[in-house]
Amino acid sequence: MAYVGRTPSNAVLTSSDIEDGVVIASKIATNAVETAKVKADNITNAKTEFTPGLEIKGDGASAAGKLTLNCEQNTHAVHIQSPAHSAGAGYTLTLPTGVGTDGQVLSTDGTSTNQLAWIDAVEVKPTVTAVSAVIPPSIATSVTITGTNFASDSTHVPIVEAVSSTNAYTRASVVSWTSATSISATFNLALGDYRVRVENPDGNAGMSTNAILQSSTAPTWTTAAGSLGTFAAEAAISETVVASSDSAVTYAKTSGSFPGGVTLATATGVISGTETGSSATTTYTFEITPTDAESQVGAAREFTMTISHGASGGGQFN
Repeated sequence: MAYVGRTPSNAVLTSSDIEDGVVIASKIATNAVETAKVKADNITNAKTEFTPGLEIKGDGASAAGKLTLNCEQNTHAVHIQSPAHSAGAGYTLTLPTGVGTDGQVLSTDGTSTNQLAWIDAVEVKPTVTAVSAVIPPSIATSVTITGTNFASDSTHVPIVEAVSSTNAYTRASVVSWTSATSISATFNLALGDYRVRVENPDGNAGMSTNAILQSSTAPTWTTAAGSLGTFAAEAAISETVVASSDSAVTYAKTSGSFPGGVTLATATGVISGTETGSSATTTYTFEITPTDAESQVGAAREFTMTISHGASGGGQFN
């Protein structure tokens, strides 16, 4: 039988081997005991007859050595366990000499010694830069959000929220992570402009600097479809079509044709000019489409203008 230190008088520890409740190193034989229960507050190795250190061995089969630190009620614990035998290697983690500060974590210093050092924690926060579309108010609508550092794991996707001008938060009802730069989110929002906030599963979050999500109504027509009037040949013409929105509206002729000499002012919806080119009574048919400043497109509406060549050749009829 092998012993550490001096050989004890008996391979079985007895009360006479204990001095003041402490089993001294000279009394411990490698094979003398299987379990030692320590009731004191500390385990101290003060002897020099053997190499200092505490070794927790595996079971020789499938369980690796493990150090367990219990809570005060012994209901929760932190475990430090050896790498498995299949790893084929071991290493030593060496604690730093100093004390860390707020915001620092323990990490290896990047060398083969596995020296732990206090380093500043690196927070990878998402950034939010753009949203794909303007959405209608009070209707659940999906948009694509672009940015950087969007993250997900096997069970969680980012939390996505719309933040109003009053700092009220509305969470997206559906979120789908596509990549580190793209997320799809479904919102049902009241009329207004919103910043967008994204929170990754690890708690890091970022919010757009400006309001990039708009909940807005598309332009709707005030001017009825149909005839804008009958005008004499070579007469001066001025008619206005109007569509309303919660932002400025511009107009475009998207099909058909105007009478000769007549054009559309895109910023105002005024159709004007002096008619030229007709030789007989002619009805001109065209469609105009409104678009607001938030790039929402209203329905195209069809209008007509008739140029008349009467017996007297004059007059405007509305």
